[in-house]
Amino acid sequence: MSLLVFSLFTILVFSSPCCSATRFQHQHRYMQRKITLDLPSKIGINYGRQGNNLPSPYQSINFIKSIKAGHVKLYDADPESLTLLSQTNLYVTITVPNHLITSLSTNQTSAEDWVQTNITPYYPQTHIRFVLVGNEILSVEERRNITANVVPAMRKIVTSLRAHGIHNIKVGTALDMDSLRSTFPPSNSTFREDIAETLMLPLLKFLNGTNSYFFINLQPYFRWSRNPMNTSLDYALFQGNSTYTDPQTGLVYRNLLDQMLDSVIFAMTKLGYPHIRVAISETGWPNSGDIDETGANVLNAATYNRNLIKKMTAIPPIGTPARPGLAIPTFVFSLFDENQKSGSGTQRHYGILHPDGTPIYDIDFTGEKPLTGFNPLPKPKNNVPYKGIVWCVPVEGASEAQLEEALRMACGRSNTTCAALAPGRECYEPVSVYWHASYAVSSYWAEFRTENVRCYFNGLARMTTINPVTEMIAASFQALLFEKRRRTERD
Repeated sequence: MSLLVFSLFTILVFSSPCCSATRFQHQHRYMQRKITLDLPSKIGINYGRQGNNLPSPYQSINFIKSIKAGHVKLYDADPESLTLLSQTNLYVTITVPNHLITSLSTNQTSAEDWVQTNITPYYPQTHIRFVLVGNEILSVEERRNITANVVPAMRKIVTSLRAHGIHNIKVGTALDMDSLRSTFPPSNSTFREDIAETLMLPLLKFLNGTNSYFFINLQPYFRWSRNPMNTSLDYALFQGNSTYTDPQTGLVYRNLLDQMLDSVIFAMTKLGYPHIRVAISETGWPNSGDIDETGANVLNAATYNRNLIKKMTAIPPIGTPARPGLAIPTFVFSLFDENQKSGSGTQRHYGILHPDGTPIYDIDFTGEKPLTGFNPLPKPKNNVPYKGIVWCVPVEGASEAQLEEALRMACGRSNTTCAALAPGRECYEPVSVYWHASYAVSSYWAEFRTENVRCYFNGLARMTTINPVTEMIAASFQALLFEKRRRTERD
Protein backbone atom coordinates (compact mmCIF):
# COMPACT_ATOMS: atom_id res chain seq x y z
CA MET A 1 0.00 0.00 0.00
CA SER A 2 2.77 2.43 0.94
CA LEU A 3 4.51 1.64 -2.37
CA LEU A 4 1.31 2.49 -4.27
CA VAL A 5 0.91 5.80 -2.41
CA PHE A 6 4.56 6.71 -3.12
CA SER A 7 4.12 5.92 -6.81
CA LEU A 8 0.98 8.07 -7.04
CA PHE A 9 2.78 10.90 -5.23
CA THR A 10 5.69 10.68 -7.65
CA ILE A 11 3.39 10.80 -10.68
CA LEU A 12 1.51 13.81 -9.31
CA VAL A 13 4.67 15.76 -8.49
CA PHE A 14 6.45 15.14 -11.78
CA SER A 15 3.34 15.86 -13.83
CA SER A 16 2.68 19.17 -12.05
CA PRO A 17 3.03 22.49 -13.94
CA CYS A 18 5.98 23.45 -11.75
CA CYS A 19 7.94 20.34 -12.67
CA SER A 20 7.01 20.68 -16.36
CA ALA A 21 8.39 24.21 -16.33
CA THR A 22 11.56 22.94 -14.67
CA ARG A 23 11.96 20.25 -17.33
CA PHE A 24 11.40 22.88 -20.04
CA GLN A 25 14.06 25.12 -18.51
CA HIS A 26 16.53 22.23 -18.40
CA GLN A 27 15.72 21.37 -22.01
CA HIS A 28 16.07 25.01 -23.05
CA ARG A 29 19.45 25.27 -21.32
CA TYR A 30 20.52 22.04 -23.01
CA MET A 31 19.56 23.42 -26.44
CA GLN A 32 21.33 26.70 -25.68
CA ARG A 33 24.47 24.76 -24.68
CA LYS A 34 24.20 22.58 -27.79
CA ILE A 35 23.98 25.67 -30.00
CA THR A 36 26.95 27.24 -28.20
CA LEU A 37 29.05 24.11 -28.75
CA ASP A 38 27.78 23.50 -32.28
CA LEU A 39 28.17 26.98 -33.74
CA PRO A 40 31.97 27.19 -33.94
CA SER A 41 32.31 23.74 -35.51
CA LYS A 42 30.10 24.62 -38.49
CA ILE A 43 31.99 26.48 -41.19
CA GLY A 44 30.00 29.36 -42.65
CA ILE A 45 29.90 30.95 -46.09
CA ASN A 46 29.49 34.63 -46.99
CA TYR A 47 26.64 35.11 -49.46
CA GLY A 48 27.18 38.43 -51.23
CA ARG A 49 25.07 39.56 -54.17
CA GLN A 50 27.04 42.36 -55.89
CA GLY A 51 26.84 40.84 -59.36
CA ASN A 52 24.60 41.01 -62.41
CA ASN A 53 24.98 37.34 -63.30
CA LEU A 54 24.17 35.65 -59.99
CA PRO A 55 21.46 33.03 -59.43
CA SER A 56 18.27 33.64 -57.45
CA PRO A 57 18.22 33.31 -53.64
CA TYR A 58 16.36 30.01 -54.05
CA GLN A 59 19.11 28.56 -56.24
CA SER A 60 21.88 30.10 -54.13
CA ILE A 61 20.58 28.59 -50.89
CA ASN A 62 20.34 25.19 -52.57
CA PHE A 63 23.97 25.62 -53.65
CA ILE A 64 24.92 26.48 -50.05
CA LYS A 65 23.26 23.29 -48.85
CA SER A 66 25.02 21.29 -51.58
CA ILE A 67 28.48 22.37 -50.36
CA LYS A 68 27.47 21.34 -46.80
CA ALA A 69 28.13 24.71 -45.21
CA GLY A 70 26.65 24.94 -41.72
CA HIS A 71 26.12 28.68 -41.51
CA VAL A 72 25.40 31.48 -43.99
CA LYS A 73 26.14 35.17 -43.54
CA LEU A 74 24.02 37.73 -45.38
CA TYR A 75 25.13 41.31 -45.94
CA ASP A 76 21.57 42.48 -45.33
CA ALA A 77 18.34 40.94 -44.06
CA ASP A 78 16.84 39.99 -47.42
CA PRO A 79 13.23 38.81 -46.80
CA GLU A 80 13.25 36.23 -49.59
CA SER A 81 16.49 34.65 -48.36
CA LEU A 82 15.34 34.60 -44.74
CA THR A 83 12.05 32.96 -45.72
CA LEU A 84 13.83 30.30 -47.77
CA LEU A 85 16.36 29.67 -45.00
CA SER A 86 13.51 28.76 -42.63
CA GLN A 87 13.24 25.51 -44.58
CA THR A 88 16.86 24.57 -43.86
CA ASN A 89 19.01 23.63 -40.87
CA LEU A 90 21.50 26.39 -41.66
CA TYR A 91 22.49 28.85 -38.96
CA VAL A 92 22.07 32.42 -40.22
CA THR A 93 23.85 35.73 -39.67
CA ILE A 94 22.20 38.94 -40.86
CA THR A 95 23.71 42.41 -41.22
CA VAL A 96 22.50 45.92 -40.55
CA PRO A 97 23.78 47.96 -43.54
CA ASN A 98 26.17 50.78 -42.64
CA HIS A 99 23.80 53.49 -43.80
CA LEU A 100 21.14 52.45 -41.25
CA ILE A 101 23.38 52.54 -38.17
CA THR A 102 22.89 56.21 -37.31
CA SER A 103 19.10 56.05 -37.55
CA LEU A 104 18.95 52.90 -35.38
CA SER A 105 21.07 54.55 -32.70
CA THR A 106 18.82 57.59 -32.33
CA ASN A 107 15.87 56.02 -30.54
CA GLN A 108 14.56 52.67 -29.36
CA THR A 109 11.57 52.80 -31.70
CA SER A 110 13.79 52.66 -34.78
CA ALA A 111 15.61 49.60 -33.42
CA GLU A 112 12.31 47.97 -32.51
CA ASP A 113 10.97 48.58 -36.01
CA TRP A 114 14.09 47.01 -37.49
CA VAL A 115 13.82 43.93 -35.26
CA GLN A 116 10.11 43.53 -35.99
CA THR A 117 10.77 43.79 -39.74
CA ASN A 118 13.91 41.69 -40.03
CA ILE A 119 13.96 39.18 -37.17
CA THR A 120 10.64 38.37 -35.48
CA PRO A 121 8.79 37.42 -38.73
CA TYR A 122 11.40 34.70 -39.37
CA TYR A 123 12.74 33.66 -35.96
CA PRO A 124 12.94 30.93 -34.67
CA GLN A 125 12.02 28.97 -37.86
CA THR A 126 15.00 30.67 -39.48
CA HIS A 127 17.93 29.91 -37.20
CA ILE A 128 19.27 33.45 -36.84
CA ARG A 129 22.26 33.37 -34.50
CA PHE A 130 24.17 36.62 -35.13
CA VAL A 131 23.25 40.19 -36.04
CA LEU A 132 26.19 42.26 -37.29
CA VAL A 133 25.63 45.99 -37.03
CA GLY A 134 27.65 47.27 -39.97
CA ASN A 135 30.49 45.85 -42.01
CA GLU A 136 33.99 47.39 -42.01
CA ILE A 137 32.64 50.71 -40.76
CA LEU A 138 36.12 52.24 -40.62
CA SER A 139 36.36 52.03 -44.41
CA VAL A 140 33.28 54.13 -45.25
CA GLU A 141 33.35 57.87 -46.03
CA GLU A 142 31.13 58.91 -43.11
CA ARG A 143 33.01 56.71 -40.64
CA ARG A 144 33.25 59.34 -37.88
CA ASN A 145 29.48 59.60 -37.56
CA ILE A 146 28.96 55.84 -37.89
CA THR A 147 31.67 54.83 -35.40
CA ALA A 148 30.10 57.10 -32.78
CA ASN A 149 26.72 55.44 -33.29
CA VAL A 150 27.49 51.76 -33.81
CA VAL A 151 27.58 50.70 -30.14
CA PRO A 152 24.42 52.65 -29.22
CA ALA A 153 22.68 50.97 -32.18
CA MET A 154 23.87 47.55 -30.96
CA ARG A 155 22.56 48.25 -27.45
CA LYS A 156 19.15 49.21 -28.76
CA ILE A 157 18.89 46.09 -30.92
CA VAL A 158 19.75 43.90 -27.92
CA THR A 159 17.14 45.72 -25.82
CA SER A 160 14.53 45.03 -28.48
CA LEU A 161 15.55 41.37 -28.77
CA ARG A 162 15.29 40.92 -25.02
CA ALA A 163 11.85 42.54 -25.03
CA HIS A 164 10.76 39.80 -27.45
CA GLY A 165 12.25 37.09 -25.22
CA ILE A 166 15.10 36.41 -27.65
CA HIS A 167 18.34 35.64 -25.82
CA ASN A 168 20.32 33.37 -28.14
CA ILE A 169 21.03 35.90 -30.93
CA LYS A 170 24.40 37.56 -30.39
CA VAL A 171 25.00 41.10 -31.66
CA GLY A 172 28.35 42.40 -32.92
CA THR A 173 29.98 44.31 -35.77
CA ALA A 174 32.48 43.11 -38.39
CA LEU A 175 35.71 45.13 -38.36
CA ASP A 176 38.72 44.94 -40.64
CA MET A 177 42.37 44.76 -39.66
CA ASP A 178 42.55 48.52 -40.27
CA SER A 179 41.23 48.86 -36.71
CA LEU A 180 44.75 47.97 -35.50
CA ARG A 181 47.70 50.36 -35.44
CA SER A 182 50.36 47.65 -35.35
CA THR A 183 50.13 43.90 -35.78
CA PHE A 184 53.72 42.66 -35.76
CA PRO A 185 54.77 40.93 -33.70
CA PRO A 186 51.32 39.88 -32.43
CA SER A 187 52.19 40.72 -28.82
CA ASN A 188 52.96 44.30 -29.88
CA SER A 189 49.51 44.88 -31.35
CA THR A 190 47.33 47.81 -30.33
CA PHE A 191 44.19 49.43 -31.65
CA ARG A 192 44.52 52.75 -33.45
CA GLU A 193 44.76 55.76 -31.15
CA ASP A 194 41.94 57.60 -32.93
CA ILE A 195 39.42 54.83 -32.16
CA ALA A 196 40.79 53.12 -29.03
CA GLU A 197 38.83 55.28 -26.56
CA THR A 198 35.88 56.33 -28.72
CA LEU A 199 35.00 53.03 -30.43
CA MET A 200 36.98 50.06 -29.19
CA LEU A 201 36.52 50.47 -25.44
CA PRO A 202 32.71 50.90 -25.65
CA LEU A 203 32.54 48.03 -28.15
CA LEU A 204 34.59 45.67 -26.00
CA LYS A 205 32.56 46.58 -22.92
CA PHE A 206 29.37 45.78 -24.85
CA LEU A 207 30.69 42.45 -26.21
CA ASN A 208 31.94 41.43 -22.78
CA GLY A 209 28.65 42.31 -21.13
CA THR A 210 26.56 40.40 -23.67
CA ASN A 211 28.98 37.46 -24.01
CA SER A 212 29.22 38.12 -27.74
CA TYR A 213 32.08 37.78 -30.22
CA PHE A 214 34.63 40.19 -31.64
CA PHE A 215 34.08 39.73 -35.38
CA ILE A 216 37.09 40.36 -37.58
CA ASN A 217 37.54 40.22 -41.37
CA LEU A 218 40.92 38.57 -42.01
CA GLN A 219 42.52 38.37 -45.44
CA PRO A 220 46.04 36.92 -45.20
CA TYR A 221 46.29 37.24 -48.99
CA PHE A 222 46.68 41.01 -48.82
CA ARG A 223 49.16 40.81 -45.96
CA TRP A 224 51.24 38.28 -47.91
CA SER A 225 50.93 39.88 -51.37
CA ARG A 226 52.16 43.28 -50.17
CA ASN A 227 55.58 41.72 -49.67
CA PRO A 228 55.60 38.16 -51.06
CA MET A 229 59.37 37.89 -50.96
CA ASN A 230 59.50 38.36 -47.17
CA THR A 231 56.76 35.91 -46.16
CA SER A 232 56.58 32.32 -47.34
CA LEU A 233 53.54 31.53 -49.49
CA ASP A 234 53.30 28.16 -47.74
CA TYR A 235 53.14 29.98 -44.40
CA ALA A 236 50.15 31.98 -45.68
CA LEU A 237 48.47 28.81 -47.03
CA PHE A 238 48.76 26.71 -43.81
CA GLN A 239 51.40 24.40 -45.26
CA GLY A 240 55.13 23.83 -45.15
CA ASN A 241 57.42 24.00 -42.15
CA SER A 242 57.92 27.74 -41.77
CA THR A 243 57.46 29.17 -38.27
CA TYR A 244 57.68 32.54 -36.60
CA THR A 245 58.43 33.02 -32.89
CA ASP A 246 57.10 36.13 -31.16
CA PRO A 247 60.19 37.56 -29.43
CA GLN A 248 58.20 38.89 -26.44
CA THR A 249 55.97 35.90 -25.65
CA GLY A 250 57.89 33.01 -27.16
CA LEU A 251 54.69 31.85 -28.89
CA VAL A 252 55.42 29.90 -32.08
CA TYR A 253 53.29 30.59 -35.16
CA ARG A 254 52.92 28.17 -38.06
CA ASN A 255 50.59 30.22 -40.27
CA LEU A 256 49.76 33.83 -41.02
CA LEU A 257 46.11 33.61 -39.97
CA ASP A 258 47.01 32.71 -36.39
CA GLN A 259 49.39 35.66 -36.28
CA MET A 260 46.62 38.02 -37.37
CA LEU A 261 44.08 36.53 -34.95
CA ASP A 262 46.42 36.81 -32.00
CA SER A 263 47.15 40.41 -32.94
CA VAL A 264 43.49 41.14 -32.27
CA ILE A 265 43.56 39.17 -29.01
CA PHE A 266 46.62 41.04 -27.70
CA ALA A 267 45.10 44.40 -28.70
CA MET A 268 41.91 43.57 -26.77
CA THR A 269 43.97 42.45 -23.78
CA LYS A 270 45.78 45.79 -23.65
CA LEU A 271 42.43 47.54 -23.30
CA GLY A 272 41.50 45.30 -20.37
CA TYR A 273 39.43 42.63 -22.15
CA PRO A 274 41.54 39.45 -22.48
CA HIS A 275 38.71 36.92 -22.65
CA ILE A 276 36.31 38.13 -25.36
CA ARG A 277 35.76 35.41 -27.95
CA VAL A 278 36.78 36.04 -31.55
CA ALA A 279 34.99 35.04 -34.75
CA ILE A 280 36.23 35.34 -38.33
CA SER A 281 33.47 37.06 -40.27
CA GLU A 282 35.39 36.95 -43.58
CA THR A 283 38.44 35.07 -44.76
CA GLY A 284 39.44 33.53 -48.06
CA TRP A 285 41.85 33.73 -50.99
CA PRO A 286 41.19 35.17 -54.47
CA ASN A 287 40.96 32.71 -57.36
CA SER A 288 42.05 35.40 -59.86
CA GLY A 289 42.92 39.08 -60.06
CA ASP A 290 44.71 41.77 -62.00
CA ILE A 291 47.99 41.06 -63.76
CA ASP A 292 49.99 42.67 -60.95
CA GLU A 293 48.18 40.83 -58.13
CA THR A 294 50.66 38.12 -57.23
CA GLY A 295 49.41 34.73 -56.08
CA ALA A 296 45.74 35.25 -56.94
CA ASN A 297 44.91 31.93 -58.57
CA VAL A 298 42.70 28.86 -58.24
CA LEU A 299 45.30 26.54 -56.72
CA ASN A 300 46.20 28.94 -53.92
CA ALA A 301 42.52 29.70 -53.25
CA ALA A 302 41.68 26.01 -53.00
CA THR A 303 44.71 25.28 -50.83
CA TYR A 304 43.97 28.12 -48.42
CA ASN A 305 40.28 27.35 -47.95
CA ARG A 306 40.73 23.59 -47.71
CA ASN A 307 43.45 23.95 -45.06
CA LEU A 308 41.46 26.64 -43.26
CA ILE A 309 38.43 24.35 -42.97
CA LYS A 310 40.58 21.46 -41.76
CA LYS A 311 42.02 23.66 -39.04
CA MET A 312 38.72 25.17 -37.92
CA THR A 313 36.77 21.89 -37.84
CA ALA A 314 39.42 19.91 -35.97
CA ILE A 315 38.23 17.99 -32.91
CA PRO A 316 39.36 18.89 -30.33
CA PRO A 317 39.66 22.54 -31.48
CA ILE A 318 43.14 23.81 -32.27
CA GLY A 319 42.69 27.51 -31.48
CA THR A 320 45.69 29.85 -31.77
CA PRO A 321 49.02 30.02 -29.91
CA ALA A 322 47.59 32.67 -27.57
CA ARG A 323 44.33 30.73 -27.08
CA PRO A 324 45.02 27.04 -27.68
CA GLY A 325 42.04 24.72 -27.78
CA LEU A 326 39.49 27.46 -28.46
CA ALA A 327 36.94 26.98 -31.25
CA ILE A 328 36.59 29.95 -33.62
CA PRO A 329 33.42 30.52 -35.69
CA THR A 330 34.59 31.10 -39.26
CA PHE A 331 32.96 32.31 -42.48
CA VAL A 332 34.65 31.62 -45.82
CA PHE A 333 34.60 34.50 -48.29
CA SER A 334 32.74 33.96 -50.54
CA LEU A 335 30.02 31.93 -52.31
CA PHE A 336 30.30 33.56 -55.76
CA ASP A 337 32.58 35.87 -57.69
CA GLU A 338 30.85 39.28 -57.62
CA ASN A 339 31.49 41.14 -60.86
CA GLN A 340 30.05 44.49 -59.74
CA LYS A 341 32.35 45.05 -56.78
CA SER A 342 34.75 47.96 -57.15
CA GLY A 343 38.48 47.98 -56.50
CA SER A 344 41.17 45.61 -57.72
CA GLY A 345 40.46 42.46 -59.69
CA THR A 346 40.82 40.24 -56.63
CA GLN A 347 37.80 41.94 -55.05
CA ARG A 348 35.64 40.38 -57.77
CA HIS A 349 37.20 36.90 -57.61
CA TYR A 350 36.81 35.34 -54.17
CA GLY A 351 34.04 32.89 -55.11
CA ILE A 352 34.10 29.13 -54.68
CA LEU A 353 31.21 28.56 -57.14
CA HIS A 354 30.37 29.71 -60.66
CA PRO A 355 26.93 31.34 -61.04
CA ASP A 356 25.51 28.03 -62.32
CA GLY A 357 26.57 26.31 -59.10
CA THR A 358 29.50 24.36 -60.53
CA PRO A 359 32.64 24.60 -58.39
CA ILE A 360 35.54 26.85 -59.31
CA TYR A 361 37.44 24.28 -57.27
CA ASP A 362 36.31 21.36 -55.12
CA ILE A 363 35.96 21.99 -51.41
CA ASP A 364 34.48 20.14 -48.43
CA PHE A 365 32.93 22.36 -45.77
CA THR A 366 32.64 19.50 -43.27
CA GLY A 367 36.41 19.11 -43.12
CA GLU A 368 36.05 15.34 -43.32
CA LYS A 369 37.52 14.78 -46.79
CA PRO A 370 41.29 14.20 -46.73
CA LEU A 371 43.33 16.89 -48.45
CA THR A 372 44.80 14.21 -50.72
CA GLY A 373 41.30 13.30 -51.93
CA PHE A 374 40.86 16.33 -54.22
CA ASN A 375 41.66 16.29 -57.92
CA PRO A 376 44.87 18.11 -58.90
CA LEU A 377 44.59 21.72 -60.10
CA PRO A 378 46.70 23.55 -62.72
CA LYS A 379 50.03 24.87 -61.51
CA PRO A 380 49.87 28.70 -61.25
CA LYS A 381 52.16 31.06 -63.11
CA ASN A 382 51.71 34.17 -60.96
CA ASN A 383 53.12 33.17 -57.58
CA VAL A 384 55.98 35.62 -58.10
CA PRO A 385 55.53 39.33 -58.87
CA TYR A 386 55.05 40.24 -62.54
CA LYS A 387 58.18 41.99 -63.80
CA GLY A 388 56.93 43.34 -67.13
CA ILE A 389 55.19 46.56 -68.11
CA VAL A 390 51.42 46.78 -67.68
CA TRP A 391 49.05 49.23 -69.35
CA CYS A 392 45.47 50.22 -68.60
CA VAL A 393 43.07 50.23 -71.58
CA PRO A 394 39.30 50.34 -72.17
CA VAL A 395 37.51 46.99 -72.14
CA GLU A 396 36.50 45.39 -75.41
CA GLY A 397 32.94 46.03 -76.51
CA ALA A 398 32.50 49.31 -74.63
CA SER A 399 30.04 51.64 -76.36
CA GLU A 400 30.94 55.15 -77.43
CA ALA A 401 28.90 56.57 -74.54
CA GLN A 402 30.76 54.34 -72.07
CA LEU A 403 34.12 55.36 -73.53
CA GLU A 404 33.14 59.02 -73.13
CA GLU A 405 32.27 58.30 -69.49
CA ALA A 406 35.69 56.70 -68.93
CA LEU A 407 37.30 59.71 -70.64
CA ARG A 408 35.50 62.12 -68.30
CA MET A 409 36.41 60.07 -65.23
CA ALA A 410 40.09 59.90 -66.18
CA CYS A 411 40.46 63.54 -67.15
CA GLY A 412 38.43 65.03 -64.31
CA ARG A 413 40.92 64.73 -61.46
CA SER A 414 44.01 66.48 -62.78
CA ASN A 415 44.70 69.05 -65.49
CA THR A 416 47.85 67.23 -66.55
CA THR A 417 46.35 63.75 -67.10
CA CYS A 418 44.81 64.52 -70.49
CA ALA A 419 46.78 67.62 -71.50
CA ALA A 420 48.37 65.76 -74.43
CA LEU A 421 44.90 65.16 -75.94
CA ALA A 422 44.23 68.85 -76.54
CA PRO A 423 43.93 69.94 -80.22
CA GLY A 424 47.36 70.38 -81.72
CA ARG A 425 49.11 68.44 -78.93
CA GLU A 426 51.15 65.27 -79.47
CA CYS A 427 48.39 62.74 -78.75
CA TYR A 428 45.38 64.53 -80.24
CA GLU A 429 45.40 62.34 -83.35
CA PRO A 430 43.94 59.96 -84.30
CA VAL A 431 40.73 61.73 -83.33
CA SER A 432 38.58 58.92 -82.00
CA VAL A 433 36.77 58.32 -78.72
CA TYR A 434 38.48 54.95 -78.29
CA TRP A 435 41.98 56.35 -78.76
CA HIS A 436 41.39 59.31 -76.45
CA ALA A 437 39.78 57.10 -73.80
CA SER A 438 42.64 54.60 -74.10
CA TYR A 439 45.23 57.31 -73.60
CA ALA A 440 43.27 58.91 -70.76
CA VAL A 441 42.77 55.79 -68.61
CA SER A 442 46.38 54.72 -69.15
CA SER A 443 47.70 58.19 -68.30
CA TYR A 444 45.47 58.45 -65.22
CA TRP A 445 46.53 55.05 -63.96
CA ALA A 446 50.22 55.82 -64.51
CA GLU A 447 49.87 59.14 -62.69
CA PHE A 448 47.95 57.91 -59.64
CA ARG A 449 48.90 54.23 -59.42
CA THR A 450 51.14 54.83 -56.41
CA GLU A 451 48.05 56.11 -54.56
CA ASN A 452 46.44 52.66 -54.88
CA VAL A 453 44.26 53.69 -57.83
CA ARG A 454 43.10 50.65 -59.77
CA CYS A 455 42.63 50.11 -63.50
CA TYR A 456 38.89 49.61 -63.31
CA PHE A 457 36.82 52.77 -63.99
CA ASN A 458 33.53 51.17 -63.00
CA GLY A 459 34.27 48.14 -65.16
CA LEU A 460 35.23 50.14 -68.27
CA ALA A 461 38.98 49.43 -68.14
CA ARG A 462 41.29 46.44 -67.86
CA MET A 463 45.01 45.72 -67.61
CA THR A 464 47.05 44.49 -70.56
CA THR A 465 50.65 43.53 -71.21
CA ILE A 466 50.35 44.77 -74.82
CA ASN A 467 51.28 48.39 -75.48
CA PRO A 468 48.01 50.19 -76.40
CA VAL A 469 49.88 52.11 -79.10
CA THR A 470 50.67 48.78 -80.75
CA GLU A 471 47.04 47.76 -80.41
CA MET A 472 45.93 51.08 -81.91
CA ILE A 473 48.31 50.73 -84.89
CA ALA A 474 47.04 47.19 -85.51
CA ALA A 475 43.43 48.36 -85.24
CA SER A 476 44.07 51.28 -87.59
CA PHE A 477 45.73 48.95 -90.10
CA GLN A 478 42.76 46.60 -89.95
CA ALA A 479 40.41 49.55 -90.47
CA LEU A 480 42.37 50.67 -93.55
CA LEU A 481 42.26 47.16 -95.02
CA PHE A 482 38.54 46.99 -94.39
CA GLU A 483 37.97 50.37 -96.05
CA LYS A 484 40.13 49.38 -99.05
CA ARG A 485 38.24 46.09 -99.43
CA ARG A 486 34.91 47.91 -99.19
CA ARG A 487 35.91 50.37 -101.92
CA THR A 488 37.16 47.55 -104.16
CA GLU A 489 33.86 45.73 -103.80
CA ARG A 490 31.95 48.93 -104.55
CA ASP A 491 33.98 49.65 -107.70
